[in-house]
Amino acid sequence: MKKSVWKNPLFLIGFTFIALMLMSSFMYSLVWGNEVRRLYFISVEGVVVESSPISPKWLFPLGTDPLGLDMLGKIIIGAKYTILTALVIAFLRVLLALPIGFILGTFLMKYKKYINGWIDSFHYIPLTILAYFLLEPILWEPFGGFPNSIVERFIIEILILTFLIVPILSALFGNEVSMLYKQEFIMSAKTLGAGKWRIIFKHILPGMKEKLVIVFGQQFMQTLIIFIHLGLLTLFLGGTDVDYQMVNDPPRSITYEWSGLIGDSFRYLQGAPWVPLTPILFFSATMLSVSLMIEGYVQTTSGHSYYKKKFKAAYRPFNERKDPPVQADFEKVKM
Repeated sequence: MKKSVWKNPLFLIGFTFIALMLMSSFMYSLVWGNEVRRLYFISVEGVVVESSPISPKWLFPLGTDPLGLDMLGKIIIGAKYTILTALVIAFLRVLLALPIGFILGTFLMKYKKYINGWIDSFHYIPLTILAYFLLEPILWEPFGGFPNSIVERFIIEILILTFLIVPILSALFGNEVSMLYKQEFIMSAKTLGAGKWRIIFKHILPGMKEKLVIVFGQQFMQTLIIFIHLGLLTLFLGGTDVDYQMVNDPPRSITYEWSGLIGDSFRYLQGAPWVPLTPILFFSATMLSVSLMIEGYVQTTSGHSYYKKKFKAAYRPFNERKDPPVQADFEKVKM
């Protein structure tokens, strides 16, 4: 009897965390909008004992930022922007790369060596730096204000961060398809007269189901990492609000999305560490939740541990391997 992924505890833990973050974010905005509690100082008998940024307290479990805003409220508001945008980007990457991968792995197999050689060059381009130069004119607020709306900025950023990865992901899918195309059951189907499109939809696509789920989760986590990098470069999701007054405030996030909360508060890491560490903690918890969902899905569908198998394959000595060493084996020992 086939097991249900919803009965796997690891998958449920990861899914529950992400679902709770999204539901609480939408409920918060529905009830309070984007208003965040503020506490400037704490006084005892008329004497100020602590001013913002205020360290975590019972009523403010994650403390406040230098402006006295509740960090928990900012995290909850920004959750929907951060998580949903990363999900959309990951989904679009897989959706666009998959048909290209099918074409590369079936119709263009004889050109595979040349195409992979060209696509491999993308591995040596720093993705964050390239994304920064492409997005800076869109997300950095000019002196006269943004020329386009926040929805347009979100759409442009989603498209750019999607198309930057599509070539690499297409080559990955193409290699996977070409490997499956050489399997015995595919050869049998070809002998019986099955065409390439029937083989793709009836045999290859079902065989790649587990791979697609894993890649989708990996792309989601990679997108979150790019958000963090861009946040440290003060390029925030949806746009960076820049103050051009003579006595200006630091650049800030418009939507309280998590990368902006890191970028505009990282300078407080020494004096008020809870301010930048709070969004970092929630980024880490979200990525851990996705990893648990991947592990739970693989355990349910194939019966083995994804990360345990991956760890053993990565660190198995050369003399114990049946397969010849590949380029990835030598990348571990680069100086």
